[in-house]
Amino acid sequence: MAKTTSLRCRVLEGKDLPAKDVSGSSDPYCVVKVDNEVVARTATVWKSLNPFWGEEITLRLPRGFHSLTIYVLDEDTIGQDDVIGKVSLSHQQISAEPRGIDRWLSLAPVNPNQEVQGEIHLELRVPEQGHPRVLSCHLIQARDLAPRDPSGSSDPFGRVSCCGHTLETAVIKKTRFPHWDEVLEFELPEGELGEAVLSVEVWDWDIVGKNDFLGRVRPSGHTGMGQGPGGTAETPVAQRAQPWLSWRR
Repeated sequence: MAKTTSLRCRVLEGKDLPAKDVSGSSDPYCVVKVDNEVVARTATVWKSLNPFWGEEITLRLPRGFHSLTIYVLDEDTIGQDDVIGKVSLSHQQISAEPRGIDRWLSLAPVNPNQEVQGEIHLELRVPEQGHPRVLSCHLIQARDLAPRDPSGSSDPFGRVSCCGHTLETAVIKKTRFPHWDEVLEFELPEGELGEAVLSVEVWDWDIVGKNDFLGRVRPSGHTGMGQGPGGTAETPVAQRAQPWLSWRR
């Protein structure tokens, strides 16, 4: 672990979070810190005590880092956001799990006198030794999606697949114009590099029953615009000053 400079962190979901809003619910999101530096933030899941984030982050860890902490907060449109709790893992705890961590972890209080409840499902994985190639897909936004819910809107999320691997973005509630701005990364063995085909699908999340398919795009080496039955998704893939889709060793 001492020589490792990266860590795959998946903030998957939470359950049994406390209600922080007068409506009896919360609008939870997570902030990821390495020591005292904020390195990532998930999307907010509105009006849920059992949120699903499903976000994967590649962390660049300094060799001498001390701890990785995930804070769960309730977003407020007025005033400061409420802190729900945290999960903190030391360098030693992460090093003691050579195969990584994939389990539910109970939230701990941020302040000693704070009462806390709830858990988050966290997955941590140290990349294998060596330097596998990584395909990064920056899924930015979609527009003009079909309304699939009785309210006349949708709850869209992106599903990106490549060489048998699939990752998903967070769900954006009640919009036909979602803005994800998420980077999804695929580690691919050398034998799969020549056959790498990226497929980006957009789905409407449903709390009851099956999710609804909205559309698909298969980008090539340019800015991909794909029209599916539910609208248009945009995934810039051209190599520019800051490439959106790139190979990395």
